[in-house]
Amino acid sequence: MIDEARVIEMAREGDSSAFETILERYEKPVFNAAYRIVANYEDAADVTQTVFLKVHQKLGTYKPEHKFFSWIYRIAVNEAINLAKRRRWERPLEDVVAARQGDSVDHLARIARDELIQGALRALKTDYRVVVVLKYFLEMSYKEIGDIVGIPEKTVKSRLFTGRELLRQALVQRGYSR
Repeated sequence: MIDEARVIEMAREGDSSAFETILERYEKPVFNAAYRIVANYEDAADVTQTVFLKVHQKLGTYKPEHKFFSWIYRIAVNEAINLAKRRRWERPLEDVVAARQGDSVDHLARIARDELIQGALRALKTDYRVVVVLKYFLEMSYKEIGDIVGIPEKTVKSRLFTGRELLRQALVQRGYSR
C-alpha cells in the first residue's frame, strides 16, 4: 500500500486514481462529521460533495508539513458550519422516531437514543456543537480540534466545558437519564 504522503503528491500531480484513494479514505469520516453538525442526511451528503470538490480544486495549496487529516477536516467543518448557519440549525427540533415494522426492541431503543442525542446536539449553538462532535464523536485531540477550527487549545477546552454542560441540559430537557 502506498503511504498517504505519496498518494497526496500523486493526486496533486493530477493522478485521478490517487484522488479516488483520498476520496475513499476520507469520504465516510467527512460525511459523519458533517452529519453531526448539520443533522440532516441530504445536507451532509451535499457538504461532503462540496468538500471533495474544494479538496480537488485546492489540493495544490495543501502544505505537506501539516497533517492532511486536519486540512481536509477543516474544510469539512467550515462547510458544515456555513450550511448550518444558512439553515439556522440553532433552533431545537422535535425528536420524533417512527417505529418501523420488524425492528427489534434493542434496535428501536438505539434509534431513539441516537435521535435524542442528535436532537440535543442540534440545540447547541454551532461553535459548541462543532467542538463536541470533533472531540466525542470523532475522538480528536484538543490540538487537532484547535487546528481544524482555528482556535487556541484553551478556547477548545472552554467551549467543550460549556458545550458538555449545554448538551447535558438539553438531554435532561428531552427526558434522557442514564
